[in-house]
Amino acid sequence: MTITEKILAAHSGKKKVDAGELINTRVDLILANDITAPIAIHEFKKIGARDVFDKNRIVFIPDHFAPQKDIKAAEQCKLLKEFSKEYNLSLYFEVGRMGIEHALLPEQGLVVPGDMIIGADSHTCTYGALGAFSTGVGSTDVAAAMATGECWFKVPESMKCIYYGKLNKWVGGKDLILHTIGDIGVDGALYMAMEFEGEAIKNLPMYGRLTMCNMAIEAGGKSGIIVPDGITRKYVKGRAKREYTFYKSDKRSRYVEVREYDCSKIPLTVSCPHLPSNTKPAAELNKVAIDQVVIGSCTNGRLEDLREAAQIIKGKKVNPNVRMIVIPATQQIYKQAIKEKLVDIFIDAEAVVSTPTCGPCLGGHMGILAKGERALATTNRNFVGRMGHPESEVYLSNPAVAAASAVLGRIGTPEELGL
Repeated sequence: MTITEKILAAHSGKKKVDAGELINTRVDLILANDITAPIAIHEFKKIGARDVFDKNRIVFIPDHFAPQKDIKAAEQCKLLKEFSKEYNLSLYFEVGRMGIEHALLPEQGLVVPGDMIIGADSHTCTYGALGAFSTGVGSTDVAAAMATGECWFKVPESMKCIYYGKLNKWVGGKDLILHTIGDIGVDGALYMAMEFEGEAIKNLPMYGRLTMCNMAIEAGGKSGIIVPDGITRKYVKGRAKREYTFYKSDKRSRYVEVREYDCSKIPLTVSCPHLPSNTKPAAELNKVAIDQVVIGSCTNGRLEDLREAAQIIKGKKVNPNVRMIVIPATQQIYKQAIKEKLVDIFIDAEAVVSTPTCGPCLGGHMGILAKGERALATTNRNFVGRMGHPESEVYLSNPAVAAASAVLGRIGTPEELGL
């Protein structure tokens, strides 16, 4: 079996499962946010559930329109708070204790290797970087799982992506996954478990792995996953809140497709409007002027991402035609960024730094685009109207390209700044 099949088998009480099989599994953790939890809460009450299956396994995080941007957002967030209080949920994270959900949970050791995790958010697939099966589901599935502790699945087929060779300068996990999505398309891994491996992955730090698994959904994947190793062990040691299990794929595992990528040939990559699969080398887009740069989100708002952006922009100024918004993904990251004087670097460069929020990524707040405006962001989606006006445009890149572009006033690379 593949690592995915082994995790699903273990959680469904079976010795073996096969791709296409319908199974019922117990879940280790359930997640919802201020957009999706209110629907789940409504359905939970509607089915007449008297109590949650486990008050320590349900996570509510208001992060999308929080800090609350208007009355509707405030009402949504209030529902999470009231339900958490009513059912004594231990994992409710109010603003000030919160962060962007998919950065907060790994950081706090709430997701661990071998877990079976569902979340009413499509980027729940992030946690596959730790060797867990994690996937996004609908709010009604979350409601049922809150009551029963179980969820049903069709066991996904697995697709393997092998990355070999040495990464070029400034190229990281974001470029690898954008390149892959550009190669296979937004439905190239439809309902598949995307398993990432190879020498480049073995050398990829955890923050790069989290970025790659985060965007598996952008290729249509049911999940993204990386077999845990020494880097995984070092990351979870000391932070894991529960016991964990390292699973690995058998040598004779079956994959519906295997793709190989020579990383020495993968350039700094940008996704152009209006699909993540519309990728081009950053160097070919130097005529594209921009109005806004966003560095943050569940994809690239980790401390290492902020360090990379700060390294590029230190001692420079944001182009006068550009606004640059930096959003640390969690309070802990924010605090460390202050301690390392990264926030000073951004403010000295005339960028703004926000409290943790998903904000602009989904066109929520903290960076809405007007008609005709163009943004370069380290986020994960660039659909029509994703960041605001339907006639605005979003380009996606890694933090180094985003920071360099903020200085240049157009899409560019660190090399153009002599870095």
